[in-house]
Amino acid sequence: MKTTETTRFASALSESVDWQQAVDEVCSQVRGPDDPPPDLVVMFFSSDHSEDAEQLAAEVHRRLQCDALLGTSAESVVGRGQEVEQQPALSLWAGWLPGASLLPMKLDFERTPEGGVILGWPDDLPEDWQDPAALLVLADPFSFPMELLLERFNGDQPGMPICGGMASGCSVPGESRLVLAGDCMSEGAVAVRLGGELKIRTLVSQGCRPIGEHMVITQSEHNVVQQLRGESAMLRLKEVFDRLPANDQERVQQGLFLGRVVSEYQDDFEQGDFLIRNVVGMDPEQGTITVADYMRVGQTVQFHIRDQETASAELVQLLSSLQADDSFQPAGGLLFTCNGRGSRLFDTPHHDATMVQQHLADIPLAGFFAQGEIGPIGGENFLHGFTASVILFGS
Repeated sequence: MKTTETTRFASALSESVDWQQAVDEVCSQVRGPDDPPPDLVVMFFSSDHSEDAEQLAAEVHRRLQCDALLGTSAESVVGRGQEVEQQPALSLWAGWLPGASLLPMKLDFERTPEGGVILGWPDDLPEDWQDPAALLVLADPFSFPMELLLERFNGDQPGMPICGGMASGCSVPGESRLVLAGDCMSEGAVAVRLGGELKIRTLVSQGCRPIGEHMVITQSEHNVVQQLRGESAMLRLKEVFDRLPANDQERVQQGLFLGRVVSEYQDDFEQGDFLIRNVVGMDPEQGTITVADYMRVGQTVQFHIRDQETASAELVQLLSSLQADDSFQPAGGLLFTCNGRGSRLFDTPHHDATMVQQHLADIPLAGFFAQGEIGPIGGENFLHGFTASVILFGS
């Protein structure tokens, strides 16, 4: 039963080194003494608090009395216009959602003789999620194959958005901390199905811009692109490179990306129509390019580059388009940004968090720097890198 009649959100951030003080600060800011328990709570805490994660999770659960409580440890956290990088921090976000249907779950991956399976689906999980629905998920990068989950849902629940991120700030298996209700674990994934009377929008800013022309893969093997438009991939790249201005040539040398079109059923392809993947190797002798994803013959691709100006401009463009949409009024949001962004990419501090706040009327916001961001592009869900993925809740 819902305990409020109005959809509303609240967020709070504490930079206290002491986890008990941090919990007290954020919980007292998010929930007043006369407030009912929130319906959905998400929290992000820096790795400095990982040793106390079990007590931290239990205390937040006790204070807020919400079973749809998700959380993760992180290298850096986001809270209301701030990005606290590699310092102690706890960010808490809560929503009161009358009419919503929320189903929290703990998922695990298990290898079987027939292949890998994902376990933990609730018995009352509806077969058809289209009411509409979305999935919010946080996962351990070492023990949970997120791309398997996304592939399953892209096939079984087409068009349903999935947002979230992979825990960060961990270098070996077992270091991550995930929270579900008052419990803490170090493997698998925690998630909540968001359904019922909810207004949700998502955006994914990949921060890249295309260079050259789009081309069709004419020969490839797994993640190695051998030919583009009938010639060696390296020859086609050289043709693009030679036509670039000097500053873009320098950006290519700093990092090159290949975008593949998500939907081939359109005449023109623009920024935002491509799923961006890193170029991880080149073989001049063979003329091939190796990409951090499987590539197939017949796919349309285009080379891309990334820099802070492009990343900033694309995020602003997406937020401005949302801001101009009279049919949706954002009231709260969660930001999953790459740990390669922040001060590693931008000269301006708190860049992504600040942009969201400036364009969306200072809504309650929380998030973290992820080791992989989850969000939809072209109607399909993907695990990204170097992106900013945002899920927004309407009033």
